[in-house]
Amino acid sequence: MPIRIPDALPARDTLLREGVMVMDEKTATRQDIRPLQIGLLNLMPNKIKTETQIARLVGSTPLQVDLTLVRIGNHKSKNTSEDHLISFYETWEDVRHRKFDGFIITGAPIETLPFEEVTYWKELEQILDWTTTHVHSSFFICWGAMAAAWHFHKVPKHTLPHKAFGVYRHRNLSPASPYLAGFSDDFQISVSRWTEVRRNELPADGSLEVLMESAETGLCLLHEAFANRLYIFNHIEYDSTTLAEEYERDVASGTPIDVPHNYYPGDDPACTPLNRWRSHAFLLFGNWINQVYQTTSFDLAEIGHDREAAQ
Repeated sequence: MPIRIPDALPARDTLLREGVMVMDEKTATRQDIRPLQIGLLNLMPNKIKTETQIARLVGSTPLQVDLTLVRIGNHKSKNTSEDHLISFYETWEDVRHRKFDGFIITGAPIETLPFEEVTYWKELEQILDWTTTHVHSSFFICWGAMAAAWHFHKVPKHTLPHKAFGVYRHRNLSPASPYLAGFSDDFQISVSRWTEVRRNELPADGSLEVLMESAETGLCLLHEAFANRLYIFNHIEYDSTTLAEEYERDVASGTPIDVPHNYYPGDDPACTPLNRWRSHAFLLFGNWINQVYQTTSFDLAEIGHDREAAQ
């Protein structure tokens, strides 16, 4: 079944051209099923691109998904029009009374800042706590994953001497995990970050299980059984051209940057880059959505009841 998004959302036309099944709002209201309720807290500067990337992946399964776009209430976006935000986004204050089957928190280009210096850190901490009791399964991406690992477990992030930037080989460390069903033993993922989280600083109690790791760029995907949390430190959701756009932006601004690793044929930026991670992106998000569907409560109101004592 398809994903349901607002009829006028810019991502809609892109997804239809790619063959992703998108249901219009009128048709969805006639369906006598309970769609999965997925929220997306979009912290990326180009919100329209990120909306499309995430909607493409969560809309690729046979399940009907209602995607709710969420933003930080007191933060002003510099790269997305206020009209777009007003038309398609709700603030967390608007949705905090709701329960969600799944909730995604994206990265943000602020990773070298200490967490406490981020202007919306206090609100994000409230949101992270809220996911424990109002969300069946959370999926944290890049800086969002580092922020969640720090908030819940005080796992620090470290600034790298050089940006981890390009496409890197990763290993499947847990083939029996339902989140890695169908994954090959090794695969390639898009990486773009100035910081890292280190394995030897994960909780000693094993509460964060390492599912994916790279010999070159370190930790990639962690799973936490409590509250069904996934933490991914890399950008498996990126489009084919996203690394190129970041590279060209930095070159134009005079920011020192290496050519993305293993991305352009022959490491030549004049060549069209190759996407080596797309199939695994669909597989990971499909596995997550399927796991959410298999384990969530039919009654949304029951989500999080068993975790309220932890708050």
